[in-house]
Amino acid sequence: MKEDLLITMRAARVNAGYSQSEASQKLGINKDTLWRYEKNNSTIPRNIIDGIEKLYKVPSNNIFFGSESEFIRNLRKDVQ
Repeated sequence: MKEDLLITMRAARVNAGYSQSEASQKLGINKDTLWRYEKNNSTIPRNIIDGIEKLYKVPSNNIFFGSESEFIRNLRKDVQ
């Protein structure tokens, strides 16, 4: 799963300069829903992925839509 610019969904939001409240409002979803998406506790519909891609200005191929801990484990695995 190694890609050059792979970042977590939360990192993409923070890098774009949005709080969870701001991003969820612009995406038309509840803040708690966005939190669940960022924690990988809920399946993300395709239309929301498309919205995230446009709002954060990051291709969805470069966003890791899993948990941050899984992302870190994969990074560590790739480094070893």
